[in-house]
Amino acid sequence: MLHCIVVTPEQTLYDQTAEFAAMMLFDGEIGIAPGHTPMIGRLGYGEMRIRRGGQIDRLYVEGGFVEVLDDEVSVLTQRAMPAAEVDEAVAREQLSAARSRRASTPETIAQRDRAVEQCRAQLRTARRAR
Repeated sequence: MLHCIVVTPEQTLYDQTAEFAAMMLFDGEIGIAPGHTPMIGRLGYGEMRIRRGGQIDRLYVEGGFVEVLDDEVSVLTQRAMPAAEVDEAVAREQLSAARSRRASTPETIAQRDRAVEQCRAQLRTARRAR
């Protein structure tokens, strides 16, 4: 079994044992099962799925880091929430606003692109949670 913990600056959002966890890294998705090689990874934006018993718990995670060590999966993130709490309509509005944001310098272009990526990840998570 794995011990999965998800921590934000405000709270410990998730603290359960599980058989499997999957999450988005900045460069693709990773799955973690018991006995996984120790690692530290940079998280991307998107859904974290945790399988325990016969159910799958779904969270939206927005960046941060994951550490896997001795069958413990520790996620440290600035923002996370249960996937069911992601509001698809709000994410759609934020995506529209992010796409229309003016950007003329490399920094503002990067900020706009990051906002678009976050909104798209929220939309994907909200749709899968339905």
